[in-house]
Amino acid sequence: MNKLNELLQELGISKVNLAKYLGVSRQMVYNYLELDDINKWPKEKKLLLFKLLDIDDGSEATLEKIKVTTEYLMSVENRLNQSFKNQNHLNSFFDLNGMNKQEQQLVSDITYLLKEKLTDDVNKEQNFYAITYLYQMLQSLDNVPEIKYILGYMSKTTGFTDPEDYKFEADKQFIFEGILYTALTVYNNGGASRSRLAESHKRFVMEIQQKNEEKISRTQQLNTVKIQALKELGYTEIKEENAAEVLEKMAEIESRKV
Repeated sequence: MNKLNELLQELGISKVNLAKYLGVSRQMVYNYLELDDINKWPKEKKLLLFKLLDIDDGSEATLEKIKVTTEYLMSVENRLNQSFKNQNHLNSFFDLNGMNKQEQQLVSDITYLLKEKLTDDVNKEQNFYAITYLYQMLQSLDNVPEIKYILGYMSKTTGFTDPEDYKFEADKQFIFEGILYTALTVYNNGGASRSRLAESHKRFVMEIQQKNEEKISRTQQLNTVKIQALKELGYTEIKEENAAEVLEKMAEIESRKV
């Protein structure tokens, strides 16, 4: 089984893609690969793997004979891609036009992992809230650059990315990672407690509440201006044909208050 793991790594077949190909969860793939004999795999999964690798059996002797040439690698990749294409589960939900192959693969991998997490009976509720927070983070990605730094930091600490790799503004990312590392070191080493951080957390809550109040206030203000603009223009609601005119009137009304 060591040879099989080495071969999969050499071919660049991730656990996610292998799980998708076999039609099992990622954890199940880990379980399969921890077995000492491939013949202990479920028969249909074992045959699927043989088909992917174009072999008749999974013995060490057979796997040793495999030479990962460019031609062999391409043939395995083609079989894997053809399998995903035949599954055709993603295109029915997403329009992937305009995305390159790498971007399409990323969307596919994320979708697979989301489904796996949301159907995990043991951690279903916690996974739901974690993914909800992730979704909300993605919504704020353009307005809060620190989100990208957080994601990059987590990718590095979990071994997916080189710690010296900077995909964003290098200096800012470097500084943020240093600060985050210091904070998490204190947290993980027991140097922080609820009582010590109570005052700091109180300020955190108050700041967020203030921002939310300002947002609500601004929303109410815009709604009042919108109503006034509609009234002055003789409309009852904003429609596609009058939207530009209403927005222009709203801007004019707001300028009167300056």
